Amino acid sequence: MQSELQEAYGFLFEKELLEEIAETGTLKKAAAGEKIIEIGDYVTGMPLLLRGAVKILREDKDGDELLLYFIERGDTCAMTLNCCMGRTKSEIRAVAERDTSLIMIPVSKMEEWTARYKSWRNFVFESYHSRLSEMLDAIDAIAFMNMDERLMRYLRDKAKVNRDEVVHSTHQQIAYDMHTSRVVVSRLLKKLEIEKKISLQRNQIKVIDL
Repeated sequence: MQSELQEAYGFLFEKELLEEIAETGTLKKAAAGEKIIEIGDYVTGMPLLLRGAVKILREDKDGDELLLYFIERGDTCAMTLNCCMGRTKSEIRAVAERDTSLIMIPVSKMEEWTARYKSWRNFVFESYHSRLSEMLDAIDAIAFMNMDERLMRYLRDKAKVNRDEVVHSTHQQIAYDMHTSRVVVSRLLKKLEIEKKISLQRNQIKVIDL
């Protein structure tokens, strides 16, 4: 864990803080597709990603999901920060996009380190800013982009976080993430293929226009 922690956060945190994280944090692993945080759960720790990627989703009153953003190695989730600090229930679902390792930081340490370490304080504030920007981008995409533009943005983001130009998802899985129907997704994927932006294969999509 120490080497992964150094690799993911060594450029952000000083040696003393990294040692405290290793000593007090709890290592957690999640396989691709596994839920890490569920809506309605009390969040007792803040996640620091060592490896992998996690998608953050919201759910409407009908139980349909909408992808808000992805977090990767070296990131944390601003929504969990809010829940931890306010001792409130989670309003998001966090699902491992691929096999993931993370360290959960206790709430008490979050507050203590904010006062003691400038690097930690800057990291928390920057994380709020980054995740807020990503949520605004998601809102803008819904409000102002055509569905085919949203779909292309989604595929590029998936390819980026998985470091693979081939997206291994079914049309139905994409429809769930984008809060739309499989029929719409299939039609738009065919359109994007005709435009030579993607190449369709069985249960996977090669993103040509990255």
